[in-house]
Amino acid sequence: MTADLRPMTYDQLIKIALKEDIGPGDITSNAIIPKEQTAQARIMVKENGTVAGLGIAARVFRQIDRRIKFKPLINDGAQVKRGKVIAVISGPARSILAGERVALNFLQHLSGIATLTSKYRSRVIGPRSYVKILDTRKTIPGLRELEKYAVKAGGGANHRMGLYDAVLIKDNHLKLLGGVSRVLRSLKNKKQIEVEAKTVAQVEAAAKAKVGRVLLDNMSLKYLRMSVKICKRYGVKCEASGGVNLKNIRAIARTGVNYISVGALTHSAPALDISLKIV
Repeated sequence: MTADLRPMTYDQLIKIALKEDIGPGDITSNAIIPKEQTAQARIMVKENGTVAGLGIAARVFRQIDRRIKFKPLINDGAQVKRGKVIAVISGPARSILAGERVALNFLQHLSGIATLTSKYRSRVIGPRSYVKILDTRKTIPGLRELEKYAVKAGGGANHRMGLYDAVLIKDNHLKLLGGVSRVLRSLKNKKQIEVEAKTVAQVEAAAKAKVGRVLLDNMSLKYLRMSVKICKRYGVKCEASGGVNLKNIRAIARTGVNYISVGALTHSAPALDISLKIV
């Protein structure tokens, strides 16, 4: 389950974004900038962070005007310091100005996600730490593939892309069907199933059934440690989820869980401050 960017997907997003921003035309630039004037510009980060979305920014300008040359100076996933120039652009001045805001919107948003993911990842890196930081489905509608791509650029990993590519039995499923044991008795291929557990008893039932993974939902550190021991006894992987933040993620990782899922990576990442300046 990985987020691989498909041009046909984000090209359509770019088309929608450009139509939303430019509409029938940039009336300011068209009124004051000569049609034949060319320009050069730099894209620069104004704070430390991790960059993601340079390819998307390049496609924005390509859709506007194929005469624009966009040259990235780093790769997505690079950690940069304030003041770093990450790309240079040249071409028709009107076209550069027309694409500026849409390109930066994508670049700032995705770099913000990559930066926040990198911060979470840095909290759990260590010689004895093998935990993976996962994203969730808490994404902006229509931007999931891009946002999950940014998580990977920041050093995280992707959970399921949607309801279609992995079985995750959550609390509402269990309420409708009568509990963990009853649900699992009727299912085959349990190794491919993840089950959410809110109590140690639910963890025991799921792990005993040899599911692929148990999601430990909103558990205290004490119960996380107990649950990890149970899962290890049955050879089952476990994932901590719910209430995870930069202050507590290190302690959660030390309980021995295999994965930690963090909804904030996509739903609460602040944009990275990036600007485009004509030179």
